[in-house]
Amino acid sequence: MKNKNSLNRKAHFLGTKIRNLRKRNRLTMEDLSARCIKMDAESAPSVSYLSMIERGKRIPSEELLEVIASVFQKNVAWFLDDIPEEEAITPTKGSGGGINGMALEPNFLFSKEILQIAIPEMLSQTGTSGRQFAHLLIRAHQEHHQNHFPDLERAAEEVGLKRLPLSLDDLITITKQMGLQIKWFRKTPIAVLQDMGIDESHVVTSFFDPPSTIYINQIMKNQPQRLKYNLAVHIGHTVLHDKDGMKNVLVTGRNEISPLQSKSTKTHSSGAGMDAQDILYAWRDFECSFFAGALLCPKVPFRQMLDRNGYEINTAKLADVSESVTMRRMTAASPYPHWHYFDAYAPGKLKAVYRGNGIPLPWGNMSMVEDPCQHWSVFRKISEPSTGTSAQISILNVGDEPRIYACESIKVHDLAGNSHVLCSGIDLNPAIDAQSKDALSIAADLRQACVTKGGSSPIPRSIKKDLMSVAKILNINWIERGIDNDARVICSRGAVCPRKPSCYQQCEAR
Repeated sequence: MKNKNSLNRKAHFLGTKIRNLRKRNRLTMEDLSARCIKMDAESAPSVSYLSMIERGKRIPSEELLEVIASVFQKNVAWFLDDIPEEEAITPTKGSGGGINGMALEPNFLFSKEILQIAIPEMLSQTGTSGRQFAHLLIRAHQEHHQNHFPDLERAAEEVGLKRLPLSLDDLITITKQMGLQIKWFRKTPIAVLQDMGIDESHVVTSFFDPPSTIYINQIMKNQPQRLKYNLAVHIGHTVLHDKDGMKNVLVTGRNEISPLQSKSTKTHSSGAGMDAQDILYAWRDFECSFFAGALLCPKVPFRQMLDRNGYEINTAKLADVSESVTMRRMTAASPYPHWHYFDAYAPGKLKAVYRGNGIPLPWGNMSMVEDPCQHWSVFRKISEPSTGTSAQISILNVGDEPRIYACESIKVHDLAGNSHVLCSGIDLNPAIDAQSKDALSIAADLRQACVTKGGSSPIPRSIKKDLMSVAKILNINWIERGIDNDARVICSRGAVCPRKPSCYQQCEAR
């Protein structure tokens, strides 16, 4: 490094590398500053200056970088662009969990001002609607926090008083206490359909008409669990957003419109581009949905109920809620953080997805995938005329690491008569590691056993013993059922099928 300019040209990922290295060593900024002072008090950075370095707001002097490098026992060159190690520039998810992302470096290209210009252009060029992008942001927010939102939980508990189950009469009483009145309709008013930008093929289950009226479709009288969820969402809208005048419309069907929509979102959801209100409505959509789940299944009582019943999906009957609410709430109520959840329609539509363990998506919820792997439980369940639930142990490479997943799937129908598959699952690797076992080694052995037998195999006895131990500790019954079935190798895309021969080769042979 001959001069400051030379350092500037090679320091685009410097802040990210320092931050990730600090977090991987479990050091706070105060810790790092103190260690730098111990190395060289004159050149050591203050906490505030160190913060600016990590955020890309400042480039350290050569002397200061040498001090930081000494603390971490690294060469100065390691911090520069000439050594762009993937691990060094991938943001760490920290001790709180969540999933990894990408580094927003160099800072001058990922500044707030540039992103404000680039994101709308990206959406326009890719044909992505503002509403779709907004829901991706919300999903990323969920996954980063591993579906833990204490403020929404508390708001729901204050209303429902942690009662489980809440009866339909209880919810009707709550709506009246909030000054809301319920009216019924047989046919959705044309004005509501036009306002939503939908046709009569969709089933509008309910809508809120300011200032205080909830209109509910008469077909919901025979669907008490769905009616309870609708009321819970509208109660959430009232509690969280103070009935602010926005029409809160709930729609069911394969191509559902998000619950919180208005004329402004209709304009932007039909095409590419983005409006600031897209984010607002998507966030309100999420908040009210999460609130509804927390109201119907308060966290601690529901966790205790799940634990007593081994996390079976039929716990929905005891809680008097739908399977969808039950399976989504598992991801928030369980003390084990590494969950995923899919709600999938054929042939390739994900209405909802959560992947707190970072599992690669089997398809996108913004675009269809032509070659999805048919060995995913959620895919097979869509095409099979099966009833009941199905459990599966799967091996999937995430990056270059094999991971073992367990899931339970069930096929259900929406009010419009469309079948879809709900799937809840967990990443077993962290649970295996917690038992002082080598999860990657066990996953690699199981993967090899499956590959050598065409992609599926009975689980070897030694591995079955380890997995059964984990299933007992987690107290999830469907893991045990999955262990009794053949394990399957799956992939995120059919084009990278790991089976030998690959699924593509088998199709060509036929």
